[in-house]
Amino acid sequence: MPEFTCRLGTPGGDIVTRVVEANGIEELRARLQTEGFRVFAIERPMRRALQQSLFGGVKVKPQEFLLYNQQLATLLRAGLPLLQVLSILIRRQPPGAFRTVLEDVERRITRGGLLSEAYGEHPDVFPRLLTASVLAGERSGELDTVLERYVNHAKATAEVRRKLIKTLTYPVILIVASVALVALLTTYVIPKFATLYESSNTELPLVTVYVVTVSKAVEGNLVWLGPTLFITIVGFFIWRRTTHGRSTLDAFFLKLPIIGDIIRQSTTARFCRSAATLLNGGLPLLESLDIASEVIGNRRIARTMPDVVRGIQEGQTLVDVLERANWMPALATDMIGVGEKSGSLVTMLDEVAQFYEAELDVKIASLTALIEPIVLGFMGTIVLIVVMALYLPILSFATGGAAVR
Repeated sequence: MPEFTCRLGTPGGDIVTRVVEANGIEELRARLQTEGFRVFAIERPMRRALQQSLFGGVKVKPQEFLLYNQQLATLLRAGLPLLQVLSILIRRQPPGAFRTVLEDVERRITRGGLLSEAYGEHPDVFPRLLTASVLAGERSGELDTVLERYVNHAKATAEVRRKLIKTLTYPVILIVASVALVALLTTYVIPKFATLYESSNTELPLVTVYVVTVSKAVEGNLVWLGPTLFITIVGFFIWRRTTHGRSTLDAFFLKLPIIGDIIRQSTTARFCRSAATLLNGGLPLLESLDIASEVIGNRRIARTMPDVVRGIQEGQTLVDVLERANWMPALATDMIGVGEKSGSLVTMLDEVAQFYEAELDVKIASLTALIEPIVLGFMGTIVLIVVMALYLPILSFATGGAAVR
């Protein structure tokens, strides 16, 4: 009998993950619901692991996914039935993996399933935040409103990401150009001049001797330096994908000035906006926090979230458990505390998200202002040293020749 991994809500309000044997997903879902569990997701561990290892999962472009959800919310708000809306959207989708997934969603709903249940069968396409929001909308009868909130949340998150990429593009180009320049000078330009200097049999300036020596060392060992560098880079990226590597790097980045602040503020904005979206949709606080914690990309921060959820289960206040987690900025926890005491937690979470999204613009601009002069200074220093090393001997030759005449 096959095994299934199930993410469940218990009658007592806990959220657990269990591996259960069953003949099929529909039979298992019915059995769990009869036992009083709330079913969030069911998947076959081995099948999904095989799919991801062979095909990397279904890849959907963020803009394509956002457009689908926006159109879904708009058509539902216009009063069209869900199945008719899905049929319209599927016809508009170009052939591909995403269209196949949507066709499967349509089939499940046709058989009497819920949209949230159909989404739950494809967790690699539909994030749990969306699935939970849809579930809340189905319970409240406001699916279009909940979807619209999710779209606004996704737009705000995408805008922050777009600004970050746009701001860091120029410094990255400068760094790549610097590396390419150093490689070109070391392996091609300097060796050409070195041959000329060796034939002159004259004493070279000290800076020229050092530069030529380094260039010859690189050129002479390029056969093993290149593969070694390639293996090191590939090994680093493989190590980075491991649990230990990711956790180590995440902890390291949190300690860096400016970068650590950007990570904390970005995580605070996404976490608060996600929690506000779920709470606004009618989900209880405990479930909202558990789902919102999945948007936290930093492993070092994510490790504190089970303690946060456990603290809420034990009856502690949200502000107390977040302060103890010690990753959220103090101003954010103060604002959340005020919202919790005044009964306006959802509003305050939205305010925190908006505030730190604005703060991110300032921090990212500061990071760019710091990186650009450093990279430009590095490039300028390298070019200056190389130019001096290459042309000082030529000037010496010219001066010497003039003195002889």
